[in-house]
Amino acid sequence: MLSHKLIAHCKTKGWWFDAPIEDYRQPLLDLGVAPDSDFMRFFLHVEDCPTFRSQNVEMFQVGWFLTYSSYEDTIRATHEMGLPEQYLPLDDFQSERGFFYNRSTGEVLELEAGPLLEQFLAGEVTPQWPDFNAFLEWYFELS
Repeated sequence: MLSHKLIAHCKTKGWWFDAPIEDYRQPLLDLGVAPDSDFMRFFLHVEDCPTFRSQNVEMFQVGWFLTYSSYEDTIRATHEMGLPEQYLPLDDFQSERGFFYNRSTGEVLELEAGPLLEQFLAGEVTPQWPDFNAFLEWYFELS
């Protein structure tokens, strides 16, 4: 569940919408995102621009990117890099650092190109955040 702290932060920024952004619901469901997940709730209720900026990384508003951009190409690039199918990119990995959401477990993984990516693919690195809310609190510097 999204924390009160995260929701309050988003409301303070003017990003929180009490009514879900319905245009994003079906594309997120088609992506295989669980309807009751924090990921779904966040991207149906929080929007500023197509991206959020924090931690020196621009994170996608995934619902927006699914609806108005070529997010599928970014997904394809993620899987061509070797990440398993359950991982969805949260950014464009342009800085050779990126965040990936595991739609099966809800965990979030941060990777850098090179040894860390290779270690993850070898099973030696596990996701750094146990759930999407924990990642968002870190990302928005709320913890």
